[in-house]
Amino acid sequence: MNSDVDKSLFGEPGHELADDSEDAYMGFLHKIIRIAVKVLAALMVAVIVWGIGDVIYVLYQRLMEPPFLLLSISDILATFGAFLAVLIAIEIFINRTLYLKTDVIPVRLVVATALMAISRKVIIFDFEKITPLLVLATATVVLALGITYWLISTRTRE
Repeated sequence: MNSDVDKSLFGEPGHELADDSEDAYMGFLHKIIRIAVKVLAALMVAVIVWGIGDVIYVLYQRLMEPPFLLLSISDILATFGAFLAVLIAIEIFINRTLYLKTDVIPVRLVVATALMAISRKVIIFDFEKITPLLVLATATVVLALGITYWLISTRTRE
């Protein structure tokens, strides 16, 4: 192969990777992606507000049913699950806004969001209906995400 071609492929100084028309095209595509992320962020805000309204409505309904102002354990767990779902939506929104600000995917925050999501699943488990294999699989996911988060945290401190 020609050494000039090799150098241009690897972006060495003095050689351009692309002409201006390709840069303009990639810039256009990048703008479309940024618009898509902004639309998704706006939709996520709508989901968060809707979720908060849902939590309030369900909690109100459960508190107004007999016995008045008392919640059963299943009601409390359902409420926790709804709260955590809204918190997960907020974390996803934060992921999107950080991406818009930095153009970098915040991996640590994504892993933390995944940990919160799997923790929500564990909290709302109905242990009378789940199988031991599902518990083992969930434990494996929690362990893998925990180790991943620890490794990312350790690496960023260095």
